[in-house]
Amino acid sequence: MTRSTPRTVLHRAAGSFAAAGLLAAASLAGAAAPAQAADTPVFTLGGPAETALHPYPENGRPKSSTVGISLNNPSEDEENGGFGGDFTLTFDLSGVAGVADVKFDGEANPDCKVTGTKAVCEDWGIWPGLQGAADLVVTAADGSESGDTGTITVTGQADGATFTPFTTRLTVGGPDLVMERLPFRTELTPGEKQQAPITFANRGTRDADGVLLTLRYSRGLDIPQRYSNCEYTVDDPDQPDFGSTTALCSVEGAFEAGATYTLATPLTLEATERAYYDTFLYRIEENSAAQRASQRAGALFERGTGGVLKAVPVTKGAAARSTDLNPYDNQQDADFRTENTADFVAYGDQVAGPEGATVKADIGFRNEGPAWIGHIRSGEDVAAVDFTVPQGASVIAKPDRCRAVTADGKYREDQTSPAPRYVCNTSMTVRDGSGLDLPFELRVDKAMVGASGAVTVRNTWLQNPKLPFDPKPANNTAYLVLNGEGGSDSGGTTGGDDGGSGEPSTPPTSAPDPDKSPSGDSGSSASTTPGGTAGTTGGSGGGLASTGSIALIGSGTAAAALAAGLVLFTAARRRAARHA
Repeated sequence: MTRSTPRTVLHRAAGSFAAAGLLAAASLAGAAAPAQAADTPVFTLGGPAETALHPYPENGRPKSSTVGISLNNPSEDEENGGFGGDFTLTFDLSGVAGVADVKFDGEANPDCKVTGTKAVCEDWGIWPGLQGAADLVVTAADGSESGDTGTITVTGQADGATFTPFTTRLTVGGPDLVMERLPFRTELTPGEKQQAPITFANRGTRDADGVLLTLRYSRGLDIPQRYSNCEYTVDDPDQPDFGSTTALCSVEGAFEAGATYTLATPLTLEATERAYYDTFLYRIEENSAAQRASQRAGALFERGTGGVLKAVPVTKGAAARSTDLNPYDNQQDADFRTENTADFVAYGDQVAGPEGATVKADIGFRNEGPAWIGHIRSGEDVAAVDFTVPQGASVIAKPDRCRAVTADGKYREDQTSPAPRYVCNTSMTVRDGSGLDLPFELRVDKAMVGASGAVTVRNTWLQNPKLPFDPKPANNTAYLVLNGEGGSDSGGTTGGDDGGSGEPSTPPTSAPDPDKSPSGDSGSSASTTPGGTAGTTGGSGGGLASTGSIALIGSGTAAAALAAGLVLFTAARRRAARHA
């Protein structure tokens, strides 16, 4: 008996989702389940609503298609929401007799058997979420004709559980829309434009009744035309994604089998002033309300107000509607690299408190552009904020994305007790005008005047801290100053809603100046306090400036003066001014 382990669940789900393309991965479920007792789980069977079959050939073996049947456990309890029992899936194949031949992928479904017009799969365990249940391998039956159609109904049974049945349709023949790859220039400069004459063919056996052209381009690209038969949406700026624009264009007409079509007027693809790494995806499908709803995926779209986007034939072929024979060739995409830069500017804070007090500090960085930075293909984090805790203080609360490291920036197993240093990675995208805001809470263990900790935005690799896209490394470091003297500037910016001026950071008095180290902003440095206390950065080119000049408050008079000045320090915090 095959067990639906987490590994096989992910493998099956990934295979099913791939067929739907990059933009949408949805399973069409059956009818709503009847009401059940609260302690009886209800699992929903699903899959594609319809699948087209290649007609039975005059010579050779017929081409097969795959129908992935899914199973959804709606529980959100990852640890305790699974069903740990045997279950059986039954497939009624009588509706496709004479239309299609059905078998199972033997390697993926070893416990599935077909007997006449019935098939049965036995399995164990249903984990929370959507998972693959079985893969049907279907071909047109010998003697079937184009247009023949039939259905397969899937039901489930298990002790202590209920299954919502699902029905899928198989049809012989159909359109096969194929998107042709365009020869784009991929090494660009900001403002550069090029034409995109989208071209596609119908290599199927039947006409396509209208087509749906889907265009998706990341934040650094733009298509300035806004057609009236297209609807547009832009990713939510509050979400850590690519900031992409999606256009869904419904193009009317009968697109004949055997013919090739291109746009009546080519699109214009532009690398904007914020382009850096970008992707353009273009996809073609037969148009339908269900297809448009699937591509919308619940997002709000706005219709364009320009002219009508049309497609015209390039070649003519022999001359009703069905699903795509091969959905894997409907889509193309291209990656672009634009010669551009982004200025990541670190900011620190000034805080104050007597011994034993808890203080809140806001640190981080801003991307002052012009480019947005996104690792679209790899999904790797763009940068990291490296924070050295000021001497005399301990971190008692930190953002979840931050991890404790050793004083020289290395791995630290203990993530609960206070650490001398913290590293906070960004997501895989950092938009222009955005950045990373990191609130920390620190306890003042020893009241010292002018203790400071470096706040540096750098590459995620400690051994190679330089940001390859940033031409101004001097402002990559700012300082968190604790109980400072003279109100010295602690940030790499001068305030304002735009995230800073981009000028170099001003370190606290006697703190190491990153611009004066032998290796620039990433080199080692040291400072010595009047009391003989020294601070040094870590090696390997990835170290940060250590705490600045400090002096332990040794008298009651000095302590009282410090306490009296807390209001002044709090009112002068640069971070508060930034958000005023």
